[in-house]
Amino acid sequence: MKILLLSQHFWPESFRINEVAQSLVEQGCEVTVLTGKPNYPEGQVFPGYRAGGIQRERRDGYEIVRVPLLPRGAGGARRLVQNYLSFLFCASVLGPWALRAQRFDAIFVYGTSPILQAIAGIVLKWLKGAALVAWVQDLWPDSLEMTGFVKNRRALAAVAVVVRWIYRRCDLLLVQSRAFLVPVRAMAGATPVDYHPNPGDRETASVALDEPALRLDAQAFNIVFAGNLGTVQALEAVLDAAEQLGSASPVRWWLIGSGARSAWLAEQIEARGLSRVMLPGRFEPAQMPAIFAQADALLVSLCKGPAMSLTIPSKIQAYLAAGRPILAAMDGEGARVVAEAGAGMASPAEDAAALAAAARQLQSLNAEARQAMGVAGRRYYEEHFAPDMLARALVAQFDCAIKNRESAEK
Repeated sequence: MKILLLSQHFWPESFRINEVAQSLVEQGCEVTVLTGKPNYPEGQVFPGYRAGGIQRERRDGYEIVRVPLLPRGAGGARRLVQNYLSFLFCASVLGPWALRAQRFDAIFVYGTSPILQAIAGIVLKWLKGAALVAWVQDLWPDSLEMTGFVKNRRALAAVAVVVRWIYRRCDLLLVQSRAFLVPVRAMAGATPVDYHPNPGDRETASVALDEPALRLDAQAFNIVFAGNLGTVQALEAVLDAAEQLGSASPVRWWLIGSGARSAWLAEQIEARGLSRVMLPGRFEPAQMPAIFAQADALLVSLCKGPAMSLTIPSKIQAYLAAGRPILAAMDGEGARVVAEAGAGMASPAEDAAALAAAARQLQSLNAEARQAMGVAGRRYYEEHFAPDMLARALVAQFDCAIKNRESAEK
């Protein structure tokens, strides 16, 4: 089976789709990736790449074709919009030319925000005669409204029209959360919608024994947050919880990663004298298992809102795989998974007092109780999010979409 994987972001940027591509190759698929020039999250094109021109490379048994884009830069909504639109334009116009000699059975769109990148998938579907499968990672326009990126009601309604147009030109829509099924089906028309969760990270699926890139405080109760330090992560509540626990608390908070709020977090930590909150920066994915192994608990947090409550952040899978207790400061589906797995404790989104209380309660448990949470989380991961199992399911979903498209054309 020949698969074209379309994603604005790809290796060496750290996204779950990197692991999916490798898993598809191991399932016997012939994979080509159409992507942009790596520049996330710092906003500058990575060394060894250039913003302009088409670049090709091979990695782990598949080809990567990179089209130009405008890097996201230091931040700002205008530059971010230009970054998204430049990839959409180049993937739609230069992508077909770069792939002109290749045939594909299915085009697989990794539908992170903005879902508009699927328009390039639609263009390629028409040109290649392939089945189009989009994997919806965020609800649009809901996520735009939640983040405050777009507030105008008419603009949001216009985005909804475009999203319906995209969904109804796909042959199959996959959603990363069961809670997405109803809202996506409401916009999808006759396009079938199925559930396909994000798999765990292949590199964090086993405990690493290497020397860690970061040493946590062996005398403290270490709670680790890893990932994007952005607006939707509601990190204000984490700082407030740390402040409520005070400097005498044994709890130490590690906010590992980078993002739009990195500078703000550093300023707040210094201004508020939060000596128990650490901001060590970003580490490579391969370095994270050794850091997770030292943690007493792993933190996932999201802001309030209907769209956020339907989302399962992909870090939950990585946390479950790590076999450590999870502290979920969020509402809805993500908190449900943690509770169903018996993998930790949950508190309401943006509730600093409840988060502080949950951290205190988790710290007060004996080591055996916390170990049991980690074991339960790992077991749940193997049953629901193991990469090889989900890769086999994904190939079967591709096959179904291809057959349905062929039947419709007869």
